[in-house]
Amino acid sequence: MQQLIKEIKSNNHVALSRVISKIENGESLGNDFYQEIHTLTQDAIRIGITGPPGAGKSTLINEFISVCLDNHKSVGVVAVDPTSPFTGGALLGDRVRMNKFLWNDQVFIRSMGSHGELGGLARKAQDVGDVLAASGKDIIIFETVGVGQGEHDVAKAVDITIVVLVPESGDEIQLMKAGLIEIAEFFVVNKSDREGAGRLSQLLKNILHTFSKKGQIEPPVVNTTASIGEGISELYLKLMNHYSHMDDKNYLVEKKMSRYRKRVQTIIRENLESVFWTDDRNKSLQDSTASIDSIQISPHTLAKILLTGEKDDG
Repeated sequence: MQQLIKEIKSNNHVALSRVISKIENGESLGNDFYQEIHTLTQDAIRIGITGPPGAGKSTLINEFISVCLDNHKSVGVVAVDPTSPFTGGALLGDRVRMNKFLWNDQVFIRSMGSHGELGGLARKAQDVGDVLAASGKDIIIFETVGVGQGEHDVAKAVDITIVVLVPESGDEIQLMKAGLIEIAEFFVVNKSDREGAGRLSQLLKNILHTFSKKGQIEPPVVNTTASIGEGISELYLKLMNHYSHMDDKNYLVEKKMSRYRKRVQTIIRENLESVFWTDDRNKSLQDSTASIDSIQISPHTLAKILLTGEKDDG
């Protein structure tokens, strides 16, 4: 294990791939492994990028990586793809689009399946982020499928959430329905060469200004056309400035502490579930639900029986 940790610290991408595969497959790396790399995971900037399908997120990330490299920043990307309900395999489109960085040891890109989690952010993505941070990556990007609860899930896992929209993204009602105003620290209007981009940017700024609370940092809005690399340098500079501003206001500390507590709760819940679901209890659940006719008690009652081992006579 010490040799593996040493290889990760030295930015060995083969070792990174091996460890990440273990995390994806649910193989235990042990508490000692995570404790050993913990001090190396604190400095990386974690950015979440979400938004509707077709917003050009992957193209945007592709160009953003280039600007990061120009600014002497190494990058790790965790692209969480929807998992096929038939094969369980994840689409690897992002890696295909970003293959120009394949031989660059300052960039590591990994596609992960969401494994059926509706939130979009794979359960192990944060552990993968820690490993990438331990390898020395300065900026870690989590790209999600950006549907439903996904935006809220990614917001809990990162320092800054970027929501990418396009001129066709809709009106004020759609923005408010999506709850994007609540969770985003940064907005990008991509494909800004299209009609309506200026109107959407102004609409966003008006909404953000109206709904921003006193003392709250108002999210910036940046226009880009990633397909031709336009606005990406401005995005990088504004994002870094915004990160520093959030740090100065102690907002980042609050987010990191909240994230840390949430991860502890998740780890405890998973461990308790793992211990609880023995072969006998799984068999009891299967036997008690063998057919629709056999379900004579409420799920709450059956859960109590499984938890306590005693039937509720009341």
